[in-house]
Amino acid sequence: MRTGKWEKIVLLLTFLFSSASGAFIGINIGTQMSSLPSAAEIVSILKTQQIKHVRLFDADHQMLNALANTGIEVMVGVPNDQLLRIGESRSEAANWINKNVAAFVPATNITYIAVGNEVLTTIPNAALVLVPAMQFLQSALVAANLNFQVKVSSPQSMDMIPKHFPPSTATFNLSWNSVMYQYLQFLKNTGSSFMLNAQPYYAYAKGQGIFPLEYALFRPLDPNNQIVDPNTNFQYTNMFDAMIDAAYYSMQSLNFSNILVIVMASGWPSLGGANEPEANIDNALAYNSNLVRHVLNGSGTPSQPTTPVSAYVHELFNEDLRPGPVSEKNWGIFASNGTAVYSLTFGHLAESSAESTGLVGVFCVANSSADSNALKKGLDWACGPGSANCTAIQQGQPCYEADNLVAIASYAYNDYYHRTQASGGSCNFGSTAMITTTDPSHGSCIFAGSSGSSTSSTGGTTPSAFGPVGALSGASRLQFVSSTFLVAFLLTFLV
Repeated sequence: MRTGKWEKIVLLLTFLFSSASGAFIGINIGTQMSSLPSAAEIVSILKTQQIKHVRLFDADHQMLNALANTGIEVMVGVPNDQLLRIGESRSEAANWINKNVAAFVPATNITYIAVGNEVLTTIPNAALVLVPAMQFLQSALVAANLNFQVKVSSPQSMDMIPKHFPPSTATFNLSWNSVMYQYLQFLKNTGSSFMLNAQPYYAYAKGQGIFPLEYALFRPLDPNNQIVDPNTNFQYTNMFDAMIDAAYYSMQSLNFSNILVIVMASGWPSLGGANEPEANIDNALAYNSNLVRHVLNGSGTPSQPTTPVSAYVHELFNEDLRPGPVSEKNWGIFASNGTAVYSLTFGHLAESSAESTGLVGVFCVANSSADSNALKKGLDWACGPGSANCTAIQQGQPCYEADNLVAIASYAYNDYYHRTQASGGSCNFGSTAMITTTDPSHGSCIFAGSSGSSTSSTGGTTPSAFGPVGALSGASRLQFVSSTFLVAFLLTFLV
């Protein structure tokens, strides 16, 4: 459907004010699972989690209908197996836009089309039709008067950058320079973003110890083990930033600048096979929690410090039908039945502390089958050198259970974990502890991370990781006012 004058105004307002908060966190919704929740159930999860940005790998009509009138910004995808047809025919591209985009806006807030996924590195025989497909889709958007609301780009793999460290020397695979030049020129001409799949898990797993795990998980590095680009002297505290800067420098090597990078997929698997020890729930929780914190604090990268980076967490659900090792099936924060694998929530950026990690719904508890002597040793360490607050498990306090060492150790373990997880603390205690999403709180004994816990140091509410709520910051208020004047100015031309 074509958008009329007033619909354009609504889309303009939506775009301006949804952009006022800067960088955002979104989430990918894959569908390779044996028991896929209904579209309505998926949208219900999105609303409950206050997720404001989603990426679909296709343009499923049931999902697009279910997302109507939710305000959620939607990225639809052209699957790789449709790329050839669209890249060879303007009419096919126009039909795709009419059926999958124009038919749903403005009720469904579609803002981006991802054309294929890692086309150059997964289906190189389709390389020559990638940019034509993007151009044909863009022309169809122009014809439908949707080109100001909906942008077009194509996600690229980090494999397109053979050597991403040091970032300052990074370049694209030379064999694809011609296609990449056309791709970047298209992005420049249309004001679209460079889409990058940035997965530190893969780089760490393939690196065989070149970089420390802390570097991949956004955790503090040893002062004697800092990562520095020798050409720029930029210090990199995490692999995510290095990957993004590698993309910026690779674009610069082809004489392109001022094209924003948006991360299309970044996450960590919560379960792996016997030869995938770093794919576990502790690391998945650490990576994604720290990713959310890193993105939403609005900081850029060492080479682009004033340019915030938005990112889509990979992914909403575990996909049990994905081929490959065990880890490939376990990137989700939810199981296919809608139960949380772990809880990804986020406290107030500026006011978070070691005592308030924002990990609501995740608990570190003692393993009931662990040796009692090992449990006692772990308990003593947590309450001593570990600096856990063990007041509640003292005699006469609400969590004291004289004959239940597992319960007492669980409280101490969990308190330590919630205080230190963001800075590298783990749930191990000599292999006597484990992560659970079952709340061990009982009566007046409330564990850190419980929805009934009041451990927040701010005394305020804890917003969701997916779309923080609350008063505008000073910078946001300024941008809000500026946007208001811009809207007023533009309305004189639209009315």
